[in-house]
Amino acid sequence: MFTKNFFKTLGPGILFASTAIGVSHLVQSTRAGAEYGFALVGFILAANLFKWPSFEFGTRYAAATGRSLIDGYQKLNPVYSFLYLLINLLSMFFVNAAVTFVAAGFLQNLLGISIAPTYFYLPTLVLFLFSFVFLALGRYSLLDSGIKVIGTFMLVTTLAAFAIALFKGPEAPLVYQPFGQLVTSKSIPFIIALMGWMPSAIDSSTWNSLWTIERTRQTGYQPSIREAVGEFNLGFWTSATLSLCFVVLGAFLLFGTGNSLPDNNVGFATGIVNLYATNLGKWTFPIIAGAGFTIMLGTCIGVMDGYARSTARVVSVIRSRPESKRAYLFWLSLIAMGGFLVIGVFFQSFNQLIGIATTISFLVAPFIAILNYRLIFSAHLEESQKPGGPMKWLAIAGIAFLSLFSLAMVYIGW
Repeated sequence: MFTKNFFKTLGPGILFASTAIGVSHLVQSTRAGAEYGFALVGFILAANLFKWPSFEFGTRYAAATGRSLIDGYQKLNPVYSFLYLLINLLSMFFVNAAVTFVAAGFLQNLLGISIAPTYFYLPTLVLFLFSFVFLALGRYSLLDSGIKVIGTFMLVTTLAAFAIALFKGPEAPLVYQPFGQLVTSKSIPFIIALMGWMPSAIDSSTWNSLWTIERTRQTGYQPSIREAVGEFNLGFWTSATLSLCFVVLGAFLLFGTGNSLPDNNVGFATGIVNLYATNLGKWTFPIIAGAGFTIMLGTCIGVMDGYARSTARVVSVIRSRPESKRAYLFWLSLIAMGGFLVIGVFFQSFNQLIGIATTISFLVAPFIAILNYRLIFSAHLEESQKPGGPMKWLAIAGIAFLSLFSLAMVYIGW
């Protein structure tokens, strides 16, 4: 992986990690540790492992064919393009609203400002406008450069907080409790929501393929499959490792203390930052507050770009017309406005918004996983370009895993 051309390939995997390490890690993983201790670690590991093939296939397909997964769906059957477009339209407003709403809470906490309920929309409006201008002016080049800075700061600050927490030890003694006492049938909705975005929604695997293609255009260097997949795996497993760090932080600082995290964005952000700063030392407040905000800012920008880029691409594929910058800007604008309206509806229901967004992502995951599997083992790739037997069987196991839990979610919901 670390060849002389590594830095020409570096980008899409870091972008994936920065996009993934947001709500799923900072919110859901921390809450998992706070409420269940280490009881849900197995579910987090399973979600990372069984989703890995679908994400890897996005990078592999782009490196092997020079096309995105979205183009591949069209080649398999045009119906799949329409279904993918429908999935995007169903999820993009809720997902963008969720990540921006969380980021707004951390922005207010970082700046130490309090907004009157009448003007609740101002922080989210600022973030939507910032993300829109950032992407509209720079598109992939600025995104690639900016996300590397954000990602580096995010990694360093998160690991620093994790190391300090380990050094100080848990706030309350970690007494063994049987799994059945901690995790009951009432825990299943949260577990499914937790895995829905762990480490990210599977439909974002199309973003990996688009970012891989854009990185190639930017540098003029065509990486080998091994180089592209290696760079992606670096970002993926960094993200997976950090998800466990947040579980440890939640478990060490909250589990068994009787404290809980508030059900609103500002309260949650303030609770997280103050909790960490109080237990790790007041001097860590700027580190924790800065880490929380940069994590969520990177997620906001990456998610908005991913949805705008993928939706513009699938529409151009369906219409058999070249993709234009105007289309990208149109979808950026629509996503920002739609997400803003969703926040207005769910302003008083922070956890409900997160739950809806993550559950939608989990329910569509098996469908995307099946499509990615069919593409990567189709005639579109030569045999030498396809993954080996272990990855093939892991992908099949992943489809079964995601299907099982999706059915469980439908059963519980009904």
